[in-house]
Amino acid sequence: MAPKKAKKRSEGASSNVFSMFEQTQIQEFKEAFTIMDQNRDGFIDKNDLRDTFAALGRLNVKQEEIDDMLKEAPGPINFTVFLTMFGEKLKGADPEETILNAFKVFDPEGTGTLKKDFVTEMLTTQADRFSAEEMEQMFVAFPPDVAGNLDYKNLVHIITHGEEKDQE
Repeated sequence: MAPKKAKKRSEGASSNVFSMFEQTQIQEFKEAFTIMDQNRDGFIDKNDLRDTFAALGRLNVKQEEIDDMLKEAPGPINFTVFLTMFGEKLKGADPEETILNAFKVFDPEGTGTLKKDFVTEMLTTQADRFSAEEMEQMFVAFPPDVAGNLDYKNLVHIITHGEEKDQE
């Protein structure tokens, strides 16, 4: 199957999508793609999506939902197409909105706050883990309220705008 590898090299025309992301981001997308490409054929198809949902605990995904996801792609989903699709979804996305949406996943009631203990647990045990010192620095800069809640909306505003907004 050597011809397949040669074809991948000539894909350079659409590789400008790679310039939209930093190398570390591309590596993270590659890891996600590899996880989703359950049968390791270099493409994400219906069965790969169904298996990915099953691995995430969603067993009764409707066929229409999977078909709709696949229809978003201009053709078979190889890594370049996968990256392009994410690039289009993220293009023009306000960094503040993107970060807020990540926090909102853990705040389904939309309170705008998360428990300090929960934030500490997430940031010290998941992905790029924070050290105890980093957590301490964050809570000095962004102290939780008396009930132990962190105002993540204010935190995100300061991360993205760089200055404290005056609270009325």
